[in-house]
Amino acid sequence: RKSSEFSDIGLDFETYLMDKQHSCKNKCIFCFVDQMPKGMRDTLYFKDDDSRLSFLFGNYITLTNLTEKEADRICEMHISPINISVHTMNPELRVKMMKNKNSGDSLKFIKKFYEAGILMNTQLVLCPGINDGEELSYSLSELAKYSPYINSIAAVPVGLTKYREGLEHLDTYNKKTANEVIDIIDDFNAHYSFFNNGKILAFASDEFYLLAERELPAEDYYGEYSQLDNGVGMCTLLKSEFITALEETEAKMLNREITIATGESAYSLLCEFKEKTEEKFNGLKVNVIKITNKFFGTTVTVAGLLTGQDLKEQLSNINLGQELLIPRVSLRNEGDKFLDDMTLEELSEDLKIKVTPVINDGYKLLESIIGGA
Repeated sequence: RKSSEFSDIGLDFETYLMDKQHSCKNKCIFCFVDQMPKGMRDTLYFKDDDSRLSFLFGNYITLTNLTEKEADRICEMHISPINISVHTMNPELRVKMMKNKNSGDSLKFIKKFYEAGILMNTQLVLCPGINDGEELSYSLSELAKYSPYINSIAAVPVGLTKYREGLEHLDTYNKKTANEVIDIIDDFNAHYSFFNNGKILAFASDEFYLLAERELPAEDYYGEYSQLDNGVGMCTLLKSEFITALEETEAKMLNREITIATGESAYSLLCEFKEKTEEKFNGLKVNVIKITNKFFGTTVTVAGLLTGQDLKEQLSNINLGQELLIPRVSLRNEGDKFLDDMTLEELSEDLKIKVTPVINDGYKLLESIIGGA
């Protein structure tokens, strides 16, 4: 029988990777997994560093467990783009930060991918006083040498929880230091874009702008939004979508009260949305409540790390109206569980209200606020 090119070849693999997922061999001083409390589910302690997940799902890899054979295969098959956690282009500092003797030498793969024409999106997790300042300027200038195949560079601030006993001391960013990071990136982009037809190569994440209390860049600054998963341009895109959706939606009378729960970082933006929607829809009341992250610590301000128990504790005995909206990113892997294993159903039962997770989309957010009216 002649088989089709799509015929089942009779092989079954336990996972789409066809073998075990490659784990991270680094002991980065800023690793978030090392800052998890004890007693959580096993999957939360697994550190992936698998090149296959980079092009399958956009995961970032450090290159430290990539072999020459694997790198050659990526080049031969022209698998692109590859997402790389660089952190610093200083080999000695990279070894110090990642606690892996191979981490400095593995930067050679960036050159290899450049020569093969492989697009690369890169990220720098910045730690105050360690890989920012002059080291940041150096990393940006070194990565720029591999243009145009370095497609983007994202700078994100280190995330620190309260569970750092026995780990290296790190500081968090504040208004002053966040402004310094943005200034360095702006200076770099001004020089780079002058010689590259106005292209912006490096981006500070939204969190830096919020910490610095600076206005977020306009939408055209972010181009194709190649670093959304790193929180780069997410607020700008959400605001643009929301304002457009609001302009396109007919004003009407509503008898509706809802509550939006969010982290500290997005609070001011959602308060802006509240004012605009209440102004357009008479009879609509929107409560925006900022949830303090007690589970991981108050230094954690992003909505994606909100837990069920913090939501339950801080929203109990409050009039939440007819519906509670929460960020979809706080639920794990498109499921119904928060990081602390509380389920969406349990939270809804405890608060005695319908709880609706909303994706990071301005149109969907407006629709959820007005109840599909």
